[in-house]
Amino acid sequence: MEKMNIKIVPIKISQKEIVRNLLEKYLYEFSQYRGTDVNDLGLYGFPYLDNYWTEKNRWPYFIKLNKKLIGFVFINDFPEVNIKTDYTMSEFFIMYKYRKNGIGRYCVNYLLGKHKGKWQITFHPKNNISKSFWINVINDYTKGNYKIYKNIKEVKFEDGTIGYVMVFDT
Repeated sequence: MEKMNIKIVPIKISQKEIVRNLLEKYLYEFSQYRGTDVNDLGLYGFPYLDNYWTEKNRWPYFIKLNKKLIGFVFINDFPEVNIKTDYTMSEFFIMYKYRKNGIGRYCVNYLLGKHKGKWQITFHPKNNISKSFWINVINDYTKGNYKIYKNIKEVKFEDGTIGYVMVFDT
């Protein structure tokens, strides 16, 4: 196996269409948990994409492996729940074939180190892969010093499921 050269690079506004294309793959994957449908154009759409270049305190990143585009991360400072935090990992996506080899863990650790403060991460409780990933990575990073909130009605997915929210400090 070739050496992994992982890069996390800010997404430029000129690259917005590239990330919009990746977002469709991400949203399709999560439609099985969220119960979402495509619109009349056959797209899921992401209404907040433009905000990542027009509002303060939003950080979009591409994930690259050996110069290949393999995913993206969106970070902002808009808490999902009414708990004072500095950052929210709003979207995190690595294409399927690149999962389960430490790339996701590396990216999370890098970004938590880059954006120091109090964090929120939300995930759908029926998405067992995501739930396991976040619990394992954040447990290791914080040495068990995090809290999961399971019954906060503010975090309701389209299918009616109440999401889980992790809160921790870096």
